[in-house]
Amino acid sequence: MMQYEFLKQFPKRMKNVGLYTLLFGNSSQKTTWRQYGFDSMDEQFNMIFAVMLYLMEQSLKEENCVMDDIGAYIDTLNTTAFGKPLSYEDCRKLGDFIVNVILSNDGRPMYFQGYDFEKLEYQRINISYVANRIVYLDTEVKRTSYYLTNDGYNLLLGTLEIESNMKLTIHEMIFKMHLEKQSYDKAVDEVKNVFNLMRIQLQKIQEAMGRIRRNALNYSVMDYQQILEENMDTIRDTRKQFVEYRDMVTARVSDLEEEHINVQKLNEKEEENLGNLRVIESYLNRVIDEHQKILNNHLDLKALYTKELEELSQMSLIRRFSLRSELFDRILEHPRGLSRMDIFFRPMFLQGPDKIYHLNKALEPQQAVRKKVEEDSGEQIDFDEEQWQKEQEQMRAKKLEKYKSCLGYLLGRLFAADQFTLSECAEELLHEDENRRRLIPNVEIFKEVMVELIKSQEIDIPALKKERSEFIQEVSGGFQLNEMLLNLLEERETAGETGIRKIYVCRIEGAEAVVFKNVGDEQGNQKTIRCSDLIFRAEYELQ
Repeated sequence: MMQYEFLKQFPKRMKNVGLYTLLFGNSSQKTTWRQYGFDSMDEQFNMIFAVMLYLMEQSLKEENCVMDDIGAYIDTLNTTAFGKPLSYEDCRKLGDFIVNVILSNDGRPMYFQGYDFEKLEYQRINISYVANRIVYLDTEVKRTSYYLTNDGYNLLLGTLEIESNMKLTIHEMIFKMHLEKQSYDKAVDEVKNVFNLMRIQLQKIQEAMGRIRRNALNYSVMDYQQILEENMDTIRDTRKQFVEYRDMVTARVSDLEEEHINVQKLNEKEEENLGNLRVIESYLNRVIDEHQKILNNHLDLKALYTKELEELSQMSLIRRFSLRSELFDRILEHPRGLSRMDIFFRPMFLQGPDKIYHLNKALEPQQAVRKKVEEDSGEQIDFDEEQWQKEQEQMRAKKLEKYKSCLGYLLGRLFAADQFTLSECAEELLHEDENRRRLIPNVEIFKEVMVELIKSQEIDIPALKKERSEFIQEVSGGFQLNEMLLNLLEERETAGETGIRKIYVCRIEGAEAVVFKNVGDEQGNQKTIRCSDLIFRAEYELQ
């Protein structure tokens, strides 16, 4: 029994101390600062935290942050604030020193010893402020991009002196207060803090899933319980509240725009308020999206942890034995057992189970084979190339019509019901041959459409429209999901139907496979399709 109850979870407290201690140790022992004119500790730590805030901002925006970006940022800060006699190249070297030497400890892992008074021993606490990944700029240039880890976020956000499960609630209350007082500049800062906390929680879930996949035994039940409770605190009532805030902000933006249609008539304060309201509206949309991602990942985490523990429990039923003691030594003692060795080895040669049609294997891309077939067919153009090209165009057009039929049927179901599952389609199409042919023109087309939808998971229609308007692309002769989806939606919008803003497609964990029997392929053979059950959901534009 511990004598002092307040010493419980002491290593957790010491990790927060270690975040500052290691940073102080890494910086104070370096004389490199003097080369850049930063002599006092105050100047050094102001620059370190300014760089960390830039890394956090780039991480939250999910944008690349290479060393050239950091150097340009430090150069701007130095010009406007610090006033040190540094060139751009000096600023870039200073950024490399801060990120790779101070924050990353030259690539060596950093540990802080926190004493565990329950186990009466020191506990090594790993601390990492910054991580990096390889990115390709303009699809060719290979660069290193830096981003903050969970420890880096905690270092910047952990000075509020409140429990983590209360941070979101408190920031939400402060944000609401600023909205009511129409202090929109302060409300911008608070909605950013809310979004930061949501993003941190999502990152914690993803890191937990990674640890579970590597080894579920290294992820304790206490850790699992803690992250589930944090998820529920984040999820509970959050979406409803922030949807209401978004509607309120949207209404205020509309009022300002309607009152002063010409923006030039707005005074300076009203123009600033309008700009802040638009920033708040965009961040509220991102908060609602993060809420949906946390909810999805929360369910995935529960399914993954359950699955991994079940598989580990099944492994305990496997009987293991030593070949040396159970086989070789016994044969040496009784050589007559060699005549009956077939009894021992017979289970190793049992016939495997019958093969079944595996949809996932069937959907794997066969680019090399397809390319060879196209090359072979191209060699046959030796009699009438123009006629052959015309026939090929007709074949492609017919095939695209089949893709359009399949995707159009799914869109029609979304417009009719907002949400449906693939299993519901299978049941309803048992006696509707015409709609069944629309959904499944043949096996190959149905598989390709399903694979593209599963890969996309979340399809943002406004983003696709913006991308299409900003980039000039050649018209594809084959099936392109985004291109065909936009064309079908524009046809419906022209007919006066409400536009869809987002489409979500995801697998239903634990559901039985959906079976479509007697489906023809391109060669006319009848086959059976087995695939995972999917759920389709649409989110409409605000009216």
